[in-house]
Amino acid sequence: MGKGDTSEVAPPTSAYRSVMEAYGYEVGKVIGNGSYGTVYEAYYTKQKVMVAVKIISKKKASEDYLNKFLPREIQVMRVLRHKYLINFYQAIETTSRVYIILELAQGGDVLEWIQRYGACSEPLAGKWFSQMTLGIAYLHSKGIVHRLTPSLSAAGRDLKLENLLLDKRENVKISDFGFAKMVPSNQTVHSSPSYRQTNCFTNHLSQTYCGSFAYACPEILLGLPYNPFLSDTWSMGVILYTLVVARLPFDDTNLKKLLKETQKEVQLLTACVAQWGASSAKTSLSPALEPGPPDATPSHQACHHPGHHQGSLGAQIPA
Repeated sequence: MGKGDTSEVAPPTSAYRSVMEAYGYEVGKVIGNGSYGTVYEAYYTKQKVMVAVKIISKKKASEDYLNKFLPREIQVMRVLRHKYLINFYQAIETTSRVYIILELAQGGDVLEWIQRYGACSEPLAGKWFSQMTLGIAYLHSKGIVHRLTPSLSAAGRDLKLENLLLDKRENVKISDFGFAKMVPSNQTVHSSPSYRQTNCFTNHLSQTYCGSFAYACPEILLGLPYNPFLSDTWSMGVILYTLVVARLPFDDTNLKKLLKETQKEVQLLTACVAQWGASSAKTSLSPALEPGPPDATPSHQACHHPGHHQGSLGAQIPA
């Protein structure tokens, strides 16, 4: 986990301290807050490393979260090991709280960076987007969807810019798997006739959506079943746009207007042309953000798209 806006020393109760100290953790300052708990920086005395401790109050958390989303989040994180994902170390449960021990990302998060410095240069946007792509491609290879929803707000529990954390060398670390889901490889869900079927990864279609419509693919806006892998890929394109322009591409205050905007590629390229130049912006954005999820490039194919081997954006992704 990364650093939040708070920097005060944590005032954990004696109960917090006794549990953490029993497992070898010295709790430090608060680095994040959520609806159901708080994230602290901590020192793990047994291995002499800094970690993040997410402490979830069972009294504050809903039954649905405790019985469905939290167990699934832990289950997913246990099987993941990738350099661009936040590592899970340990989960401790008591009668009143759940303690989740995670890798600490000491460089803050991407949202903080953009708020401080503005739009990214092409080399930096290329680096972060490439690292995110490799992380998401790894998830997809495991049959796991993150159900990305990049957001500039603090609401929700999904992949926001503030959940793209940074290590001390400013490498991306994807965090927060609260809405991640393992998709059964042999499960078939028949879609409506109006949905254009795709052969990407699986024919499993999701019918639930977590997050804001500003980052949703057109099928979601139309209330149709959607391929969650391709929905992730769409959202990756929204993140890339935001890295380059320092603002979100879509406004969800008018749903009809939003639906039209999501199907106009030119609107996503115009601002990037001003930043990078026409040729570079076109090759950089086209693989990830095009009208209609069935035409979008899946994450593993995006890693090898020709546009990602040109200039500084492509240099970060191996062939």
